[in-house]
Parts: sequence; structure tokens; C-alpha cells
Amino acid sequence: MGSTGTRLSSVLLVLSTVLVGLMAGLFFAFDVSVMPGLAKADDRTYVTAMQNFNAVIDGNPLFGTVFVVALLAVFAAAFVEARAGRREVALWTALAGAAYLVVLVVTFTVNIPLNNELADAGDAAQLTDFSVVDKFKGTWETVNIVRTLLCTAALTALARALVLYGRRAGGRGASAR
Repeated sequence: MGSTGTRLSSVLLVLSTVLVGLMAGLFFAFDVSVMPGLAKADDRTYVTAMQNFNAVIDGNPLFGTVFVVALLAVFAAAFVEARAGRREVALWTALAGAAYLVVLVVTFTVNIPLNNELADAGDAAQLTDFSVVDKFKGTWETVNIVRTLLCTAALTALARALVLYGRRAGGRGASAR
């Protein structure tokens, strides 16, 4: 593979790592600060805050871009590495992609429907039935921890892929296969 292919590989691996790292950091921040902070608030404040967070995230094209491009970059990196014959790098990168794909599936099948249900509850100032909060809290928070763990696993796999790629680029090719 020529220098263009090597450059593409390194760009895709670094881009994948950064984007997955950003997503892992977002989920982690919710786990360790946002949700515990909201747990100390009353239900009306909780609903208002979560509705606002979700509206801001849904309406933010940068978030959507990072969320989706992370997956595309990871699988593109795995493909390029496999084509270059760097099987071990490709394997670790594909493993990262699989873990991150599960994050997307969980997000689309659990978190987003819960977010929509909370949005459909209406204006928190007018809300009288807060039963939606208990259902939301228990499921959303648990599943977010799962997303954090999966993103962290993907990030770890990408870090391993980068180490192996670096060894290969540094002249120790046999150890990177």
C-alpha cells in the first residue's frame, strides 16, 4: 500500500478514535454528573431539564454528524486495514465498530423512544402525572451506562488498533499482523 493508503489509514484510525472518544465522553458525563445532579431535583425540574437536553441534542447538527460519522469512520478504517493486509489492526477496528454499532442500535431502540415519550408528556409546568419520570429514569439511566461501557470498549479497541498500526508503520510489521 502506498503512502496515500497509509495516510488514509492513519487519518481514519485517528478520526475514529476521536469521534468514538467524544461519544464515550458525552455518555460518561451524563452517568457521573448530569443524571446524579438531576436525581437531586424534583420531578418537574427533571422533566424540564431532560426535555431541554434532548431538544438541544436533537437540533444540533454537530452532534448528529459525530454520532453517525463515528460509525462510518470506524468501519471505513477496518475496511482499509483489511484491504492493506493488516488483519490484526482490521480486527480490532472492526470490533470497535461492532461495539459502537450496538450503541447506535440501543440509542435508536431504547433511548430515543424514551426521549420522545418524555417530550410527548408536554410542558413540565403543566404536568400533573409524573409517572413517566420513574419509567424514564430507571431505564434511560441504566441503558446510558451500557452505552458508556460499549463506547469505552470501542475506544479501547481503537487504541489497540492504533498501537498495532504504529508498530507496523514503525518497521515492526510482523507483530502487527
